[in-house]
This record gives sequence, structure tokens and C-alpha cells, in this order.
Amino acid sequence: MASSTTITQQKKPERSLSPWQIARRKFVRNKLAMISSCFIVLVTLMSLSAPFLAPVLSPLPDISKVNIGAMNIEPNSEHLLGTDKSGRDVLTRLFYGGRISLLVGFSATLMVIVLGTLVGALAGFFGGMIDSILMRFTDFVLNFPFLVFVIVLNTILYGIVDGLWVLIIVIGALSWGGVARLVRSKVLAEKENEYILAALSIGCSPFKVITKHLLPNVISTIIVQGTLIFATMIVIESALSYLGFGVPQATPSWGNMLSSANEPDVLQGKPWIWMPPAIIITLTILSINFIGEGLKDALNPKSLR
Repeated sequence: MASSTTITQQKKPERSLSPWQIARRKFVRNKLAMISSCFIVLVTLMSLSAPFLAPVLSPLPDISKVNIGAMNIEPNSEHLLGTDKSGRDVLTRLFYGGRISLLVGFSATLMVIVLGTLVGALAGFFGGMIDSILMRFTDFVLNFPFLVFVIVLNTILYGIVDGLWVLIIVIGALSWGGVARLVRSKVLAEKENEYILAALSIGCSPFKVITKHLLPNVISTIIVQGTLIFATMIVIESALSYLGFGVPQATPSWGNMLSSANEPDVLQGKPWIWMPPAIIITLTILSINFIGEGLKDALNPKSLR
């Protein structure tokens, strides 16, 4: 009989995807986030390759040497972005400045995430007196006058400690309060689940419960928050350097490039000096925020696949 001899082809059941595979698929489909990711990777690679690219792209690869005969040259075939008021190539300083700005942003963000996660996880898991003490200390940090502390520390430690690392430590030490509160709220919600109670009932140590059970379930929130903090750290570095309280002036950064162009004649008649750092800062911040929004949507289990 035809019905008995006909072989029906059945589709193989689709293999279930893990939450991280689903998140990766949704993130890849987000065109704006992918374009932003490519831009950040490109900026990072160009900044890291500055010592190799500068001699090729500019006849003035030295970022600190003053060249009186090459001051305020408009963009041309030799100097693609022109030179500044000290005769230094703007494109070269843009590459080297990216190394410092990204280093400050990444290092400060890492410090903020580590401190905030540690304090928030301990406060949320143990509760009681530990929670009260840690949260009161967090409130104190959040209310601390950030700019005043940066200025005072830079003044005290100038010439003793590398100003770049002073800036990173100060920014990181005063910016983790928001992450601590966020992690604490997530841990408070997660620790009431049955799998946490089961782990505690079989004798798992608090350290193991926090690292093996709690943090993996809040890591997506930490990743998204870390991305947004990274953008904020770059803005803070640029703003402090522009005001003269950030990265030392001898060290090129995007903020220092803007600070050195803070003169009426430069702002009005020499836009090639200040526009490149302003544009690269703007595009970098926008790209990081787009990546953060893409991660937020990708890691949200309620969003459509």
C-alpha cells in the first residue's frame, strides 16, 4: 500500500539553545550594536598600534617634541589632520590619546565593577548588621564630593605617584556605589529562590553559594551596567583632563587635546585642532551606549528572539 511504503520525512527536533547562545544571536541581529562594536574594536586596535602607525602616517611621530616650524598647519597630504599650536601632528596624538583614554576608562570600570559587586553581594547575601554597615558606607561614598577629592589628591600626590594611576584609583574608588546597590537588590531577590536554599541546606559555604550560584545569575546585569559605566568613565576622564585635573598635560589623551585647544583663536579659526578629539569622544561614547543597549536587550529573557 502506498500509505505504508511512503516514507515520511520528519524534521529533527531543533536543539535547544542555552541562554547565552540566545543572547548572542539577538545581539548579532542588532545592526546598530554590531556597527558600534566594530567601531570600538577599530578604535582600540588603532590606539594600541599607535607606535607602529604613527611613523607611517605622519612625518612628526613624536607626540611630545615641539616643532616651531610646523605650528598650526592645516590638514594636507603630509599631516592628514593638521598640526596643533606646538607643531605636533594631531592624528598621531589622537592615536596615542586613545590609548590613555581607553586605559583610564577600562581600568576604572574594572575597579568599579569589582568593588561594587563585592560590596553588593556581601550586603545582599548576609543582610542584617553587615548589610547596614556596608550600605551606610556606600551612601557615604555616593555623597562624597568627587571633584574636590580629585583635585586634593592630585595636589598632594603630584610628583610622588604617576598622575594617571592616581586618577584611575580616585575615579574607581568614588564610583562603585551605584553598582553595589544594583547588585545588592539582585542578590536579595535571587537568594530567596529554592536552589539557593537547597545549596545552603546541604552545607555549601557562603563563598561557594555567592560565586557558584548567585553571581552567575546576576552577571548579565553586571555586564550591561559595566558597559554603560565604561562610557561614563571616558567622559569623566575627558572632562577632568579638559579642566586640568585629570591626566597630566605631558601625557596625551583626548581630554588633554581638547584642553590644549581651549583658546578663542583655536576654537574659531583652527577647527582641525579640537574637532578630531571631540568627534572621536562623541562617537566612542555613542558606540559604547549602543553596545550597552544591545546587550541589555539581548540578555533580557522577556525580549523576542
